[in-house]
Amino acid sequence: MRALVLGGTGWLGRSIVEDLLKAGTEVTCLARGESGETPEGAHLVRADRLTPGAYDHVPGEWDEVIELSYQPNLVEPALDALAERARHWTLVSTVSVYAENDQPDADESASLVQPRDMAEYADAKVAAERSSAARLGSRLLIARPGLIVGAGDPSDRFGYWPARFSRSGPALVPTTGQRFVQAIDVSDLAAWIGQAGRAEYTGTVNAVGETISLADFFRRAASVAGYSGELVALDDDVLLSHDVRYWAGPRSLPLWLPVRDAAFAQRSARAFHESGGTTRPLEQTLESVLRDERSRGIARQRRSGLSASEEEAVLLSVR
Repeated sequence: MRALVLGGTGWLGRSIVEDLLKAGTEVTCLARGESGETPEGAHLVRADRLTPGAYDHVPGEWDEVIELSYQPNLVEPALDALAERARHWTLVSTVSVYAENDQPDADESASLVQPRDMAEYADAKVAAERSSAARLGSRLLIARPGLIVGAGDPSDRFGYWPARFSRSGPALVPTTGQRFVQAIDVSDLAAWIGQAGRAEYTGTVNAVGETISLADFFRRAASVAGYSGELVALDDDVLLSHDVRYWAGPRSLPLWLPVRDAAFAQRSARAFHESGGTTRPLEQTLESVLRDERSRGIARQRRSGLSASEEEAVLLSVR
């Protein structure tokens, strides 16, 4: 089997390539290579996909093409160059394409955002889905992952919590009522993408993990980290008044979402399981993430979360 991965040097891409190689697939990655190297055994073709002739470097027929990008100026030229040469195509999209996050267990038939502004992540992903479906028809698998987690995650959204619980002192958390976490380990997602490609599975699938309450997530993350301190839960209005932000990024409490968007972390996983998808126990992922956090440095500067001093300042102001 010959697979062409459009990307393959970033975090998810490398995991996909590693899984393909384990299955004996001949893997070529077309990428600039700026985000890293491909795993040993894959062939990296360095090229800027924005330049004319970029796809001339990957001639021939492909059993599988995996598209990791969502920008129209990358997705559409790839379709022009490769659609007729691909037996099966997987587009990695996202559950962020859904217009509403207020219906627990909503499946792949839920309404999507209207793609008006290609600078918006969700809009561009919907546009990529539509362009790919128009060109590939029944040869296309649209994978819509939710929160992707695991060792090496550059976003720091998930790793913030096991790292925080490995430190002592009161931990600032949001109130947990009516809030949930739904995560998929990057290795489980990569394994399913490879398996689905080999089986030539098509259609649209929410590639999501088990839904658990935010309270249960905190309990299990604290247990893995050996944390026995106090959780100081503050209401949304108090956190927001102290410039603590939702979900991700600087000064955030990662994974915290407005209650109105609680169903973002409650998507149906039925199609994922029916297509052969499996997920590992949450504790296994938490343990690997904590090892990774410790190896990278618990006190390092992060892309998401509160620094120790920022957390302390908020706690002092409310006590």
